Amino acid sequence: MPSLLLIIFVTELVVQLVNTLGATTINDLLWRIYLTLPTPLSSEFSQQHKKQKEYLAVRHELKATSSQDEFAKWAKLRRQHDKLLEDLEKKKASLEAYRTKFDRTLTTTRMVSTRGVQWFLPFWYSKEPMFWLPYGWFPYYVEWFASFPRAPMGSVSIVVWQWACTAVIALMIEAATAALLLVATKQSQRVKQHVPAKSEKKSS
Repeated sequence: MPSLLLIIFVTELVVQLVNTLGATTINDLLWRIYLTLPTPLSSEFSQQHKKQKEYLAVRHELKATSSQDEFAKWAKLRRQHDKLLEDLEKKKASLEAYRTKFDRTLTTTRMVSTRGVQWFLPFWYSKEPMFWLPYGWFPYYVEWFASFPRAPMGSVSIVVWQWACTAVIALMIEAATAALLLVATKQSQRVKQHVPAKSEKKSS
């Protein structure tokens, strides 16, 4: 069952990536991508950004205007300031409500497509062999463990395949993280080595 093998592997990969990056980071990234799409929400977000700039300009001008020497101008700016602030608070509340709904939808979708698959497939295909071990190559206890809990003896069960995928992916992520940290450390050391050289040239 190559398709089932692939589904299990991809599911475990997604789960490990979510655990490594964090659900909040992924939600923030997807939210930013969603706001770049041509949707009514992105248009509303753009309008809010423009209105926020207008509000900051009016607020700056209001602070620079004397309420005693230029009362008429100050009162007009004050009314604009209060109106823009009220509109911004309404739009902010609307966008925050939509963001909450967006995060809830993502969380539900992620749980169903990962945790749900993690639980459902091993339950449904617990008796199905993922693939067969070479006959006579392994002792009985290895074949028993590979077929745990209910797959035919001599085969690899979906549960064991799931465990193997989780372990391998976790090791790959740890290795990739260590490699990235090593590269970043070497780059920072090179930068620190070049800085004194530049300062010495300036002093000379």
